[in-house]
Amino acid sequence: MFVFYRCAPPQSKSFSIKCGPNVHYKVTSPAGVRSAAPYPLTPNSVLIVTMDTVSETANDSKVPAVHPIIFQASCCLGSLAEISLDVDADRDGVVEKNNPNKGSWKWGPNGHGAVLLVNCDSETTYKKTLDSEVDEINKVSDLQDMSKMILRTNGPAELPEGYKLTMHISQTTSENVRVFRPRTSNAFYGKYYIMVVGTDTLTEEVPYLGGKTELAFFVEGLRFPDKDFDGLVTINLSLLEPCGKGFPETPIFTDTVVFHISPWIMTPNTLKPVEVYVCSTNDNYTFLKSIKNLVDKCGYKLKICYEYMNRGDRWMQDELEFGYIDSPHHQFPVVLDSPRDGDLQDFPYESILGPDFGYVTRNALNEKVSSLDSFGNLEVSPPVTVNGKSYPLGRIIIGVAFPTATRGRNMTQVVQDFLWAQKVQEPIALYSDWLVVGHVDEFMTFVPAPDRKKFRLLLASPDAGYKVFKSLQKKGHGEAEMFPGLPEVISVNEILSDKKLQAENRYVQNCIDWNRDVLKKELGLDDEDIIDLPILFKVLEEKTGPRAVAYYPDMVNMIVLGDQLGIPKPFGPKVNGRCALETEVCSLLEPLGLKCTFIDDFAPYHKLLGEVHCGSNVLRERSPFRWWNLEL
Repeated sequence: MFVFYRCAPPQSKSFSIKCGPNVHYKVTSPAGVRSAAPYPLTPNSVLIVTMDTVSETANDSKVPAVHPIIFQASCCLGSLAEISLDVDADRDGVVEKNNPNKGSWKWGPNGHGAVLLVNCDSETTYKKTLDSEVDEINKVSDLQDMSKMILRTNGPAELPEGYKLTMHISQTTSENVRVFRPRTSNAFYGKYYIMVVGTDTLTEEVPYLGGKTELAFFVEGLRFPDKDFDGLVTINLSLLEPCGKGFPETPIFTDTVVFHISPWIMTPNTLKPVEVYVCSTNDNYTFLKSIKNLVDKCGYKLKICYEYMNRGDRWMQDELEFGYIDSPHHQFPVVLDSPRDGDLQDFPYESILGPDFGYVTRNALNEKVSSLDSFGNLEVSPPVTVNGKSYPLGRIIIGVAFPTATRGRNMTQVVQDFLWAQKVQEPIALYSDWLVVGHVDEFMTFVPAPDRKKFRLLLASPDAGYKVFKSLQKKGHGEAEMFPGLPEVISVNEILSDKKLQAENRYVQNCIDWNRDVLKKELGLDDEDIIDLPILFKVLEEKTGPRAVAYYPDMVNMIVLGDQLGIPKPFGPKVNGRCALETEVCSLLEPLGLKCTFIDDFAPYHKLLGEVHCGSNVLRERSPFRWWNLEL
């Protein structure tokens, strides 16, 4: 219940009170003791007023008339009204009335504070523009991407003369949010929803409808959390009182609500696939057919990016990463567009952005973009618990230069800042600059498993590769040929006698082992949670030093579709008509209930320093865990 009041004359020493039968009051002194009439007028005296019912009209119940003794001047305090700005502070999808925690944010399952989505999709499919960049609401469907906020009032039909309600935000907040409301008159030239605050408008009067009414507002997020923005948004509603001619109104009551903008959340391999994305080029027909057969067998959708759009750029994984945003009332996928900007650069915006499919990017305006900014260098783990700390949405994994390197390639800081600012998937930095391409997906991936932590980490392992080749030689298969039927054909004996190749793979194994230790520590893994796949590398002399590439198709660079794995065909030595490397990999993965399909990517991908995973991408379902329930 809120009181309309005016100040007593400056020379007043005490006051008396008169009121109607429905109005009740008490006066307390600074010490909290109830005073007796006439009441001393001190700076800290408190007058508490209540009514049996709210006012139906202005001044229908006189709130105590205060009589300053020195002047015997009566000052009517007016009528009472109930005013509340409400949001879904308990995160159940319903805007409840006057939640006491609506003005703050607390993480966790017992937390509070409303959730807001960045309106980063496009309700139009022709001449697309992000909805957050459109000045007005053109389709009612756009309201679903916003969070509802309700102004609830219960009081007289109108406010006393000169009083008004205003909504206001800070300058900083105006860069991150806009608030719309339905029009209440025909004065807005056909606009069904008008902006109240946001962009360059920091404060605006809002209508007081009178009686017991509700006025809906729709709150739109404009920016994701980032280095300079923690994701929290504050919106205020104030009741202003006139102070006389020539003076601005002053607030006598302010209600505040707080929103947290949803972070962008990645999806690990263990979540169910929805749709597979791949490019069609003039030389990958066989590869494309194999992918299509695998996807059809799994029952998922397939989206092919044709040459008119990809312009020969086949690296679907490198151009984009799929994630999503989530709130209690709505969620949708959001594609993160990498700053690599190859010939696929228009695909995420032109072909993926649409209704309930958002888009976000980070432009490296003042930084040099390297291969490490491609999103084969951006992965996420399944859910893990590390030393008692839970990561129910997993942890983001990126590759960078070695920590002590004086020179080397790194993912641009603007992308790293964005990933760290999302908070809910705390990133891990691995060392990947030892590779020519420099992507973490060249030496690691995750697959689902029925036991232990419900997944396995797969790591490329030259040691495991040499173990297979030495076993073949020992069993009398030294003349068996690697790359059978290809110009690169070489025998097992020749591979094992190549001292330079052995030295190169010792170096590679050391690099992978360093990352292995980091992953074990940061993901809370044991050796039993890791499977080593037999993969050899070779080292090329680059201008900036030696860097490695896969010697044969890199089997860890696979596509994971539930229990179906699309693995690069390694073209290993054949024993009894079957590839020995394929046999070894199947023996490691099939006991987990996984099914291995080996895909020939040798000419269109491997020889261009990429594999199956590099040339594909997977949109997955969101996690069942709601990000605001994290204990941060």
